[in-house]
Amino acid sequence: MKIRLFTFVVFFNFIYFKPEVSAQHSFPDTIRAVPLTEKIIFDGKLTESFWSELPFVSNFTQQELDFGKPVSEKTEVAVVYTKDALYFGIRCYQDPKTLIAKSMGVDADLRVEDNFKIVISPFNDNRGGYFFAVNPNGARTDILIAGNEDGNLDWNGVWDARTSVTSEGWFAEIYIPFATMQFKSDGNYNWAINFERGIASENEVALWQGWSRDNTIFSVVNAGTITGLKDISYTKKFEFKPYFLSGAQYNRDFVNDYPLKAGGDLNINITPSLKLNLTSYTDFAQVESDRIPVNLSRFSVYYPEKRAFFLEGYSKFDFYLGDRNTVFYTRTLGTENDQTVSVIGAVRLFGKIGKNNIGFLNLEEEKVDDISATNNTVFRYKYDIGEQSYIGGIFTNKINNVVSNQVLGIDASYQTSHFIKDKNLNVSASIAASGEDFGLSDSAFTYRIFADYPNDLIDNYMAVATMQKNFNPELGYMRRTNYRSYSWYFRITPRVFTKYGVKKILLKPWGFTVYQTLTTGELESLWNETRLLGAVFKSGERFEVNFKQSYDRLDENFDLTEDISIPEGKYWMFKNELQFETNRARRIWTGLFYNWGDFYTGKIKTFESEAGFNINKHFNFSASYTFNKVSLPEGDVSTHELASYINYAFNTRLNISFFGQWNSLEDIMMYNFRLHWIPQIGSDIYLVFNADYDEPVKQIEILKPESSAGIFKIVWRFTF
Repeated sequence: MKIRLFTFVVFFNFIYFKPEVSAQHSFPDTIRAVPLTEKIIFDGKLTESFWSELPFVSNFTQQELDFGKPVSEKTEVAVVYTKDALYFGIRCYQDPKTLIAKSMGVDADLRVEDNFKIVISPFNDNRGGYFFAVNPNGARTDILIAGNEDGNLDWNGVWDARTSVTSEGWFAEIYIPFATMQFKSDGNYNWAINFERGIASENEVALWQGWSRDNTIFSVVNAGTITGLKDISYTKKFEFKPYFLSGAQYNRDFVNDYPLKAGGDLNINITPSLKLNLTSYTDFAQVESDRIPVNLSRFSVYYPEKRAFFLEGYSKFDFYLGDRNTVFYTRTLGTENDQTVSVIGAVRLFGKIGKNNIGFLNLEEEKVDDISATNNTVFRYKYDIGEQSYIGGIFTNKINNVVSNQVLGIDASYQTSHFIKDKNLNVSASIAASGEDFGLSDSAFTYRIFADYPNDLIDNYMAVATMQKNFNPELGYMRRTNYRSYSWYFRITPRVFTKYGVKKILLKPWGFTVYQTLTTGELESLWNETRLLGAVFKSGERFEVNFKQSYDRLDENFDLTEDISIPEGKYWMFKNELQFETNRARRIWTGLFYNWGDFYTGKIKTFESEAGFNINKHFNFSASYTFNKVSLPEGDVSTHELASYINYAFNTRLNISFFGQWNSLEDIMMYNFRLHWIPQIGSDIYLVFNADYDEPVKQIEILKPESSAGIFKIVWRFTF
């Protein structure tokens, strides 16, 4: 029945709506890199004589708003190279009075600003690549692409950009060392490449190639090609990044501490496609704080990885099990018994050899309390099949005097961007089993099968998963176990009423996940959302009207707070939800969210608001506030969550940021102040101050926090 319905969805998409032109390539669809024979003045002005002699490409086509039409403002790009690096010259013609460029720092969200994006896939294997973006102020953002829809925002590559603004528009020069990327060293350097220009004042997005609305620029299968590269290589095979950290830590209840640490990473490019990372006593302390949300559920909060050592090549280790469970979760490393432990040493090997994708990690932790030193090992392998598909496996191993845990998994994926000419389809399956002392445990098996049809008009996802009660990946993340789940998310976004300013309608007939307790077959949880009405407007505003249904079976009391416990039982809950958001490209923007309905034995009302203010390109401020009012027979609960972000960028390499948060449910108020200076690309200097206040509503003494820490950290990059 489910397969028939899935087939109907695809048939409906094909018959009733005109398919977009297959491939969507305009000519030229290649860009020729020219050897640089004279010195470049890296200033973003493109005034050197050679720029005027180069073959610029300018055939950009709109994806939004006027699909298929040429870009509304002339856009040109050319590329030159040395044996060490690529240099892109970019001309974005436009009335400078209409430019929207709010950011000036690193890793800014440039989607709502004028921007120019580059995607490079050196392996040209339709599976991943490197994303680089810049705005007229020279603000930079990069992403490590792991698929058509997935990427790691926290990755930071070594590259640079300079920009200038004139009466004709804005211009940029982008420098990307070859050492930043992995590639085959066989002399065949016909890489996949694509460009995208965003014109924020018009909500316009135009791509050089592959402008289908079913894909983003991440979809390298639709990219063009860069040619002309010869005699390039890793001229620097070794990258050494030592760090030094010193500071002072104060705590009301303990003796003050004055940490002094040193360590470093050595990165070795064994080949241009295979990298070895060595580290010893790496500082895994974060210079930015996690946001701790108010959690009214019975499940733990998932926090993304931000530590630099694990970010590059992260997709080489991913083995997702669905339902937010994963075999390998890097934030389990460097912690034991919920406390940070020192890493004696670690080695990582990752990259690609032919069609073989390899990820290997071995990390040794120091002894802590009564737990001996812990060794952690992960090996992940994928073999490319066809245009975008693969088959692979994973093995994880954690050993100390208390734990000997192993996990073995196998997965495969069939993926294509040419289903019914130009539609995306992904059908994947995975199985895994855990064990102790190198033997499989009883009832410790899990599997997942899903089919995903993620396209512009119709986005349809269906999955079945099972996890037995004893499955236990010690190096993974587990949200729940002992379940069988069924998921089906069906979204329709027709582009109608466009003459009334509507970009597209947002409809979701259903989006549900059902959980059964595996050992009994009894219904455990259900979650469904129905969106009867929603829309995104050409002006950038959007709204949604959602209806939510859920069921939760509590087999034991659920402690909502220290004083209030929800009794075990079976609960059906129904909620209504309204959402509205203005265009974030505006100088002042806001988002509003209101949700009300059932909450176990009582009722809940949730109000969320978010706002941002762009004072100028140097100074940006945003804040969000969430209020929950829970009314229960066991007692009433009101929670508040406030988070504020302030950033002042002196220039593109020096900024000061402030992050403050208040969570009344956890009685937490803390702030993080950070000065970040990039003296040269790849090296960082941080000055960080953190403060934590106990029971902030009752006593706020700014000069007397419960704990505080001041840290100075320097990371310097050497290549040889």
